[in-house]
Amino acid sequence: MAAADYHEILDPRFARLFNGSAQVEKLFTGCRWAEGPAWFAAGRYVVWSDIPNNRMLRYDETDGSVSVFRQPSGNSNGNTVDRQGRLVTCEHSGRRVSRTEFDGSITTIADKWKGKRLNSPNDVVVRSDGSIWFTDPSYGIDTDYEGDKAESEIGACNVYRVDPETGDVEAVITDMVRPNGLAFSLDESLLYVADTGRTHGEKNPAHIRVFNVGKHGKKVSGGKVFADCTAGLFDGFRLDSDGRIWTSAADGIHCYDPDGTLIGKVKVPEVTANCVFGGNKLNCLYIAGTTSLYVVRLMVNGAKTF
Repeated sequence: MAAADYHEILDPRFARLFNGSAQVEKLFTGCRWAEGPAWFAAGRYVVWSDIPNNRMLRYDETDGSVSVFRQPSGNSNGNTVDRQGRLVTCEHSGRRVSRTEFDGSITTIADKWKGKRLNSPNDVVVRSDGSIWFTDPSYGIDTDYEGDKAESEIGACNVYRVDPETGDVEAVITDMVRPNGLAFSLDESLLYVADTGRTHGEKNPAHIRVFNVGKHGKKVSGGKVFADCTAGLFDGFRLDSDGRIWTSAADGIHCYDPDGTLIGKVKVPEVTANCVFGGNKLNCLYIAGTTSLYVVRLMVNGAKTF
């Protein structure tokens, strides 16, 4: 492919973010549905999920090797790294949010709300105050493909917050069809959440909404549409150091300015599900495509969340 085939400039603001000679490199293939990449700076590696294969994989940036990180994985989906450097994971068949401790043991962070089992936690983010926010659509219980088919005990798909002191689980957003990827703005005054409800009806949402976070960081309000997806569905996304959103879509990664303008795309030959900034300068964007893990070096750095 020619260099121009790897990106598309839709607004002049994107031109300086993508090196014209940069390429989207395929690092690994063989997944059924790659998702949830998380970057571990101390070890210089990426951990990501292969949901239907019930495993997590690990890419080592130092030598390019790929190995199985965990199998079975509870049909893991979204992953993140908390402020202490521990892996936090959403599990479909486990129907929980878990944390991998430094000694390798696994702690359940949340698996119920009001005494009822969660659906299938999908994506997760940790705020600077230690609170854990996650989405809980039904994809892992809809069929046996991504988890174990079951009826929803809650009867709704919500966004939850786990209190860092008490461990209490509270529903903070209850008006979405299928909440999916989520991330905070740089100052954590805003919460962005994707709704992939279009998978369950052509008139349902395929957009990202933005919510105002209360001054104590426990409640949200608002929820206006930030952007509608122009190709397939938004899924997971990350912010760069200037507050731009880099989000998955059907034709690659879409880049949105904080004002909501789609300014450019990173073209990927597969439907993408999620991405994360990595590398020692956080200027490598690791991308989970359908069957593969990709990377592209950008002219911008990811937002630090550690």
